[in-house]
Amino acid sequence: MPAAPDLSAPVTVRAALALASGRLARAGILDAEVDAQLLLAHVLRVGRGEVQAAAIRGDVLGEAESAELAHLVERRATREPLQHLTGRAPFRHLELRVGPGVFVPRPETEMLAQIAIDALMAVAAPAPVAVDLGTGSGAVGLSIATEVPHARVIAVENAVDAFIWAKENFAEVAADNARVVFDDLDTALTHLDGTVSVVASNPPYVPNAAIPRDPEVRWFDPPSALYGGSDGLDVVRRVSSTAWRLAHRGGVLAIEHGELQGADIRGLLTADGWRAVATHQDLTMRDRVTTAVRP
Repeated sequence: MPAAPDLSAPVTVRAALALASGRLARAGILDAEVDAQLLLAHVLRVGRGEVQAAAIRGDVLGEAESAELAHLVERRATREPLQHLTGRAPFRHLELRVGPGVFVPRPETEMLAQIAIDALMAVAAPAPVAVDLGTGSGAVGLSIATEVPHARVIAVENAVDAFIWAKENFAEVAADNARVVFDDLDTALTHLDGTVSVVASNPPYVPNAAIPRDPEVRWFDPPSALYGGSDGLDVVRRVSSTAWRLAHRGGVLAIEHGELQGADIRGLLTADGWRAVATHQDLTMRDRVTTAVRP
């Protein structure tokens, strides 16, 4: 195993970043330079831009700062997620608390939030209702609530660890129009049956036999947030059923899924009675979200 970066002696920010990014690159991390800057920003309690400015100025790190950075770099080199080390994950305009036990929100899920937001903005009602099934950290639900402030948003989570993180994020964001509840997917929010305008979900959709490519996902994301049965669609089927119960006529369902699952999910939703079923591609031109309308 390559030696840890030697940051024990006084070292400039520029040199520390070079040592850190070199170690991370050898560990197979693609954006090693960015990760090194973000880790040092976390250590110094500043933004990434301040770290870049400090490198240009020739600032020197203190002994304690160097030691903390070296420790974090070694943890990141094991492929522990950057977000677990900093305790934060950016999502749209939010910065969410994350850590062990909750799925780290990914940039591609921002598309799911955008589709849900657009659908909710198109509703003529003065206070439409949106539901985020399987909210995890709360990323989608809180994005909807803060970007559509006239809507009422309820997020549902049934994993204890994830629910704890979601509660922290909902409390920190403090959106008056949003709340998170702990409930089972199949029986959640029965008092809202037939009243919901938008149901969004990023369910577990990895087939049980599949192995996620990224070690950060494979080793650190909770299995309950990843795996969805032999074909990956067990939870999607339950989401379809619950969303059908919750949605009013004309209500929209939006589900994130894997890039090869669009056709199967379109067939599943059509068989369940949904109409106007369509799959949307993300910015990398991969199938990412399928939407449908309750007739």
